Amino acid sequence: MKEYELTVLIHPDLETDLEAPLEKVRKLVKDNGGRVVSEDNWGKKKLAYRIKGEDFAVYVYMDVELPAEALLKLSNTLNITDEVLRYLLVKVDEKGRALLAEAKERASEETEEDSEE
Repeated sequence: MKEYELTVLIHPDLETDLEAPLEKVRKLVKDNGGRVVSEDNWGKKKLAYRIKGEDFAVYVYMDVELPAEALLKLSNTLNITDEVLRYLLVKVDEKGRALLAEAKERASEETEEDSEE
């Protein structure tokens, strides 16, 4: 299984009961042989342009592991799911992730050195 990043834009009217549409997305990933590694709710944000007549959406980011054959099924189902305005599913860039972790480590070392002085 490969790692992917899934960002889902949920309809803003569902902000009060966000667990139901998120559970639907989680179940979709699980039913297609994958698993949700981590999840981060970014909250309600203004969209750059209107999508399906909406100016706002609730952004939810997920790290998921999926088999290759599940991508098409997941995409087709998310396209027709009413709660989901848009989604973005991309493969994780391992080199980019390693560079980002290295940069964070370097930054934390520099702040530790500054605090010791």
